Amino acid sequence: MTGISGTVRWGVLATGGIATAFTEDLRSMPDTEVVAVASRTDASAQAFAERFGIPRAYGSWAALAADDEVDVVYVATPHSAHREAAALCLEAGKHVLCEKAFTLNAREADELVKLARDRGLFLMEAMWTYCNPVIRRMTELVRDGAIGEIRTVQADFGLAGPFGPEHRLRDRALGGGALLDLGVYPVSFAQLLLGEPDRVQADAVLSPEGVDLHTALLLGWSEAGASALLNCSIVADTPQTAAVTGSKGRIEFPRGFFYPERFVLHRPGHEPEEFTAGTGGGVLRGLQFEQAEVMRALRAGETESPLVPLDGSLAVMRTLDAVRDRIGVRYPADGLTQG
Repeated sequence: MTGISGTVRWGVLATGGIATAFTEDLRSMPDTEVVAVASRTDASAQAFAERFGIPRAYGSWAALAADDEVDVVYVATPHSAHREAAALCLEAGKHVLCEKAFTLNAREADELVKLARDRGLFLMEAMWTYCNPVIRRMTELVRDGAIGEIRTVQADFGLAGPFGPEHRLRDRALGGGALLDLGVYPVSFAQLLLGEPDRVQADAVLSPEGVDLHTALLLGWSEAGASALLNCSIVADTPQTAAVTGSKGRIEFPRGFFYPERFVLHRPGHEPEEFTAGTGGGVLRGLQFEQAEVMRALRAGETESPLVPLDGSLAVMRTLDAVRDRIGVRYPADGLTQG
């Protein structure tokens, strides 16, 4: 892939809350421009374009994918549409940053990865946590042996709602439930440190619609001798914290571990050490770090990010599939077989 020089031209596909946040942060990035937006309706696309001063608005995804002046497309639809939207853009020769969860299941994720690799195009899951400088510092410390061998990982992400039966989080056809929207963060956090688990246990409370309201996960890594206790919920406001315990110490993240500004390293015989990094000072949301990584890779001619590798995204999707298999949550798009 030939690297992009000069301004990186973005297209935004979808106009919801995360698309709004992403576009607001992107406007503060140097040498970049949002040149087009697409929605399923002209009215929604036009309103979004007017709000952010975007020159072109399309009432169809295909029109955005066909825009020759777009270098990379940010797919911000609900994850039930990620495969369709991302594949449309890849087939049109566009690079893609796709929101998380990457897809509904591992089969869809594998199809996207194969398509991007066959076309020699850049593709990345928008796991902004991995690009956060605080998380990157934590992984450096762990890799350098600051806490010894990892023994346990704990993380949770829950919201109290309430989310009524009409909400997308309760809609099985849209991939509703806590796991894919919120559980992807604790799972990705654990797998960033330990890779794909070889043991997956889970328990959940399901809604009348058949999506998970709350899920508890226990993941295991036999060779590493490690385990992870993770939780996600759309009916409970959990602490939203994380901790990594090793044979020689532990690292603790306060509330909001998935976009942290600090963590504390605890080691026997040492005073607690706090590590911080600038993440926007409240002006930006932290999305600029994944945006910067995408643009760095595009300018370097890379088709994958070393911070958010596609094989890692595939591994997370396989774990999420395994969890859904254990708790009995299936989506119409799963078909006869899952994963």
